[in-house]
Amino acid sequence: MKHVDTDILILGSGGAGLFAALHAQADAPQLRITIAVKGLLGKCGCTRMVQGGYNVALAQGDSIERHFMDTIEGGKWLSNQELAWTLVTRAVERINELENELGCFFDRNPDGTLKQKAFAGQTFDRTVHKGDQTGIEIINRLAEQVWARGIERLEEHRAVEFIESEDGSALAGVLMIDIRSGEFVFVRAKAVLLATGGGPTMYKYHTPSADKSCDGMAMALRAGLTLRDMEMVQFHPTGLLAGTHTRMTGTVLEEGLRGAGGYLLTGDGERFMHRYDPRGERATRDIVSRSIFRELRAGNTTPNGGVYLRMDHLGPDSVRQRFKGMVERCADCGFDLAGGQVEVVPTAHYMMGGVLFETDCSTTLPGLFVAGEDAGGVHGANRLGGNGVANSTVFGGIAGETLARWVPRHGRLATADASQIERAIERCTRPLGQPAGDLESIRDDLYELMWRDVGILRDEQGLLRARNALIDIGERLDRTGVDGRDLRFNLSWHDWMNLHNLTLVSRAITESALLRENSRGAHFREDFPDAGDLDTSEYVCLRLQQNAFETSRRRVQFTRVKPGQSLLDESLPLAETSAAVVK
Repeated sequence: MKHVDTDILILGSGGAGLFAALHAQADAPQLRITIAVKGLLGKCGCTRMVQGGYNVALAQGDSIERHFMDTIEGGKWLSNQELAWTLVTRAVERINELENELGCFFDRNPDGTLKQKAFAGQTFDRTVHKGDQTGIEIINRLAEQVWARGIERLEEHRAVEFIESEDGSALAGVLMIDIRSGEFVFVRAKAVLLATGGGPTMYKYHTPSADKSCDGMAMALRAGLTLRDMEMVQFHPTGLLAGTHTRMTGTVLEEGLRGAGGYLLTGDGERFMHRYDPRGERATRDIVSRSIFRELRAGNTTPNGGVYLRMDHLGPDSVRQRFKGMVERCADCGFDLAGGQVEVVPTAHYMMGGVLFETDCSTTLPGLFVAGEDAGGVHGANRLGGNGVANSTVFGGIAGETLARWVPRHGRLATADASQIERAIERCTRPLGQPAGDLESIRDDLYELMWRDVGILRDEQGLLRARNALIDIGERLDRTGVDGRDLRFNLSWHDWMNLHNLTLVSRAITESALLRENSRGAHFREDFPDAGDLDTSEYVCLRLQQNAFETSRRRVQFTRVKPGQSLLDESLPLAETSAAVVK
């Protein structure tokens, strides 16, 4: 087994991982920093796929308090308010860094100010963007800076397990697999940042790329860490529905389309959103997704089983100009977004849940830090569109600054627990010596199960059915083998590991959903449709012990504002209330 030593190991190369690397290198250039990524740096992950934009309070009439209140209310009062406050305040700093230091070009108004568009669930148009390809712009610039500064990279290296020190006092490093050679690699590090992203690809319709399989969350569970809000899986209302023959099905048609005034129609051509919410198509993602799902369940569907998104009433030329990438994506699948209508379906998009962490990105395991979608608590029950990439870059930068301070003071290269490495290798190599099985049928069963029983609308009967079925799927996986004669780019082997991680995280989602007997944000129980008492709001925590989950409820701490209150001083123009903080 190959061994590598480094000062800081960063798992993931999205907005969180790359920002962390750049900030750590800037603050502590003497440290050796290594980025490990499952694919190729700059070419994989979810940040690159961001279309819509980046929420930040910049314009006259907006304020960080207003952004904060939208975030808290959108999250149904379950957010960690200190994390949410950090998000909205540091986003102002981060957007300036992206433009002025890293070279991002965002769209601008004729007067030179940053152009900000409407996104659902917000009281102000605050979403900065680069057309509908904002993520590509951000990741390209970040990757360029990482390459230019000589930060080390382990590309096509898959993280499979956190390994503690021999004495159990801290994290020693991470066991990985070099996908190119198939060999195991142990990377010993003084500190590790978990920034692999979530990626709810256990659902029939999903937006993340196929390489996303909740690896980081599964590793955190196996390491005994506590995760929160795992029942909160966000479905984007408008995933492209192009049939079952193409992976394009499920990919996002961005929220700006509805923000600009797009209509959602049943298969019969009837607008329906105003029956569910007075904001119509601009309601929050959870409400729109549930509304669409109810229309699907009632049979009011398009030929492929979805609903229609229509934009032509806004003017085809205007739509082509404002949403060039979306128009081209739909055309590739035979749809005319600008002049006709497109079939869409809710698609699993983002996980609000993740590892419990502090505002400096530290966790309860010494030496392990977390940022981005692997971290829980920022968004509560519902993430506002445009807050995702802001979350990754804000907390990625904070993580880098924390690592630069922590490693010189506390970091050490510890001797790894050899027995943990042996057990992890045994777990990963289990399918190599067994008769080959049908992974496709297992995946399809997982897709259908999660979509039907642990998806947009839930109840106790379905969740209990899913609990038992997921245990069965795990056992089927353990009995399923893959061809292990050549481990170089052995995609079946990695697919087996993907499915194991997805099944484990699916179990965590199901257990959390069973414990929450009310409906908040992305989590809706048809047998408990009420939100419950906001003043006594609780969030769900869970940890894995001996392959069983321990769950608990913890009271939300309203550190800045309580339900029924607002940070906004209605006697002042909104922009003035945040002036001191912005300065």
